[in-house]
Amino acid sequence: MRRVVFNQKGGVGKSSIAVNLAAISAARGYRTLVVDLDPQCNASQYLLGDDAVFPESGKELEPNIGGFFAQTLSFKLIEKSPESFVHRTNYDRLSIIPSNPELREIEHLLESKHKIYKLRGALKSLSQQYDAIYIDTPPAFNFYTLSALIAADSCLIPFDCDAFSRRALYTLMENVRETIRDHNDELEIEGIVVNQFQPRANLPQQLVSELKEEGLPILEAMLPASVLMRESHEKGVPLVHLDAGHKLTQSFAALFDELEARRRK
Repeated sequence: MRRVVFNQKGGVGKSSIAVNLAAISAARGYRTLVVDLDPQCNASQYLLGDDAVFPESGKELEPNIGGFFAQTLSFKLIEKSPESFVHRTNYDRLSIIPSNPELREIEHLLESKHKIYKLRGALKSLSQQYDAIYIDTPPAFNFYTLSALIAADSCLIPFDCDAFSRRALYTLMENVRETIRDHNDELEIEGIVVNQFQPRANLPQQLVSELKEEGLPILEAMLPASVLMRESHEKGVPLVHLDAGHKLTQSFAALFDELEARRRK
């Protein structure tokens, strides 16, 4: 399973959702890999700490996904294997290929050299070693998100309950459908996960109801707003290891179970 977590709007919880679902996957016994394609490196920092982004040595954490893409631009006959870019985390069965800011600098070169299918080949190879791969993406529809959609077999879309997110959602869905038509007919839109949901507020309930009536694939498990997520980020500890019994953690577990049930059908 190769799942991309994608929304071209920022601040909707892509990294939090990718990392916490991956942590639950690993805790359930699956060999799990996170691939961080966001130059902001949030998922990398979440799982590897500040050294992933702000190392005391001043040097970037290596190897990383930037190095993977950069080597495809060289004339070397032998490229490093995808596995050589993987770092272990402090959690059993959970690994990550970290990101780095270099991605911004080489994006135009990768586009001009038509390297859009390189990630797909790497992740297909890594699928022999990992039961589940979660791909975190930048908040834009660019070379890296398109690479991720081409490399994945399923797409999970985080959504915040507001009018701006709703308008952006329609454009996002069309971008994903176009990618399916043009590049990856094996890609499936698994569903839209409602994040920061406030069940007692009228507007979020109304918005979710309207989206369901439109036929959009809203998942039943919704993620409530909670200060625990901020604490999880600050400590660099996924929710399932920070407080397994908390309501937010249980909501993530319900989301994981719903996605697993859908895959078994």
